[in-house]
Amino acid sequence: MDLIYSKAMESIWATLKSNAYRRSVGLLIAVLALILFSSASAQKPTITGISHVTLYADNIAQSRQFYGELLGWEPVPANGDHGLRFYPNHSQYVELLPPPTTGQAHRVDLVAFSTSDAEGLRRLLASKGVAVPSSITVDRDGSRSFLVHDPEDNPVAFMQQGRSMPAPLPAALARRLSTHIMHAGYLVHDRAALDHFYKDTLGFHLYWQGGAKVGDVDWVMMQVPGGTDWIEYMLNLPANPSRAQLASANHIAPGVVSVATLQQRLEQSGWKSPIGRDPQVLGVDGKLQLDLHDPDGTRIEFMEFTPVKSPCCSPYTGVQPTPSTAW
Repeated sequence: MDLIYSKAMESIWATLKSNAYRRSVGLLIAVLALILFSSASAQKPTITGISHVTLYADNIAQSRQFYGELLGWEPVPANGDHGLRFYPNHSQYVELLPPPTTGQAHRVDLVAFSTSDAEGLRRLLASKGVAVPSSITVDRDGSRSFLVHDPEDNPVAFMQQGRSMPAPLPAALARRLSTHIMHAGYLVHDRAALDHFYKDTLGFHLYWQGGAKVGDVDWVMMQVPGGTDWIEYMLNLPANPSRAQLASANHIAPGVVSVATLQQRLEQSGWKSPIGRDPQVLGVDGKLQLDLHDPDGTRIEFMEFTPVKSPCCSPYTGVQPTPSTAW
């Protein structure tokens, strides 16, 4: 019996030492590593789009007329009751606050992005050397957020949505000129520094870039890693831009299917196009747009979701946005 046992053990040991077994074990280890990596990747916090943009408004009542009546976005009191929020869909909004100084040239307070996990993202950014707050902020609606600053000291927020906004009445929904804020842009001086922040640290990717003249790069679109929205660097402004130049550079872009239809709806509301000028403009990015300006001069760049011709300067490298189906 001892001899049989000894022979059996020798056979098992020889099998364990065989190349076939080592290959099997190696394959098993590789599969387990892939499963663990996939699980970790699935749990990595994702930035999914534009959450909101906070703007300064000298006259909230006039701005309410613009965003609520003309654009048809749902007005809701802001947290703290010091301003108003205007929702084109259940999760995106423009927030208006009184400025620190009435009449100041800079009208953008911050740009905020949606994330699937605010606390996870806060920890991730801290591990990458970004200065983050010691904890997240929880709003009255359960939203979880935190604030950082980009390399040029612009505030950038990240928000994990809490309770969704209840749907307005169908008649109110039908008045919306756009259901999706697809990008926001602001003045940038140092592209390399912003690329390190948005691309290397946050995982954004180049969506398109181009300029007013062949060979120039005046506009750089960086798309979020988990969606179709983007941030736009507005480059090459004068060293001391005027309020009008800042108001044009620092903008938001609601998406529309057709700017021709948009113009018809605006005119039905009493809006008049500029005399002697077609308000519909074909951008060098191949998309049609129509610009409005709110009462404080901030540009609202209505833009078609899809290009009508090939863009100049560089190709698109991401998925095109679409109307929001929320609500």
